[in-house]
Amino acid sequence: MKKQNLLKLLILLLTAAFFTSCGSSRKRVITTKEEYKKTEEAAPVYKHDPEAEPEDKKAFKVVRTAKKFEGTRYKYGGTDKKGMDCSGLIYVSFLEEGISLPRTSRDMSLQGERLYLKEVSVGDLLFFETNKNRKVINHVGLVVEVNEDGIYFIHSSTSKGVIISSLSESYWYNNFVMARRVI
Repeated sequence: MKKQNLLKLLILLLTAAFFTSCGSSRKRVITTKEEYKKTEEAAPVYKHDPEAEPEDKKAFKVVRTAKKFEGTRYKYGGTDKKGMDCSGLIYVSFLEEGISLPRTSRDMSLQGERLYLKEVSVGDLLFFETNKNRKVINHVGLVVEVNEDGIYFIHSSTSKGVIISSLSESYWYNNFVMARRVI
């Protein structure tokens, strides 16, 4: 009987850990997905060609730094090759270029200028609410490419570590809250 209760508790804890994501803070962000979606007219027009940008731009240097961590495993609070969480990846990548950002995704979402999706370019930040029980920003990604196929961003997922994903994937699109430019 005790083993069964212990197993149930372990499964409950693992499930809770799986559904939580990086970034924590007590500040409330007054931004809703519905508010943002109302400002979008039709499908965004992608006009940005990442190959056309000069390589010395800070945004491209930030992206290059972030890409060095691709394949790094997820670690809550991590900021190095041993393990990285989503806000740690962004924090370290910007800091490498002398740009200091807050350490949590929620606090990062208060920085810079808010953008429409059609205005997003390389180096911008995308913010997400991935925990349906708590309507707060808890995940961040860095835009690495924008083209006619969509918006691609690098981030650290709890299941796959540092990867590049597409905003057109239904999970990310449905949990998207806003985009911001800090550079």
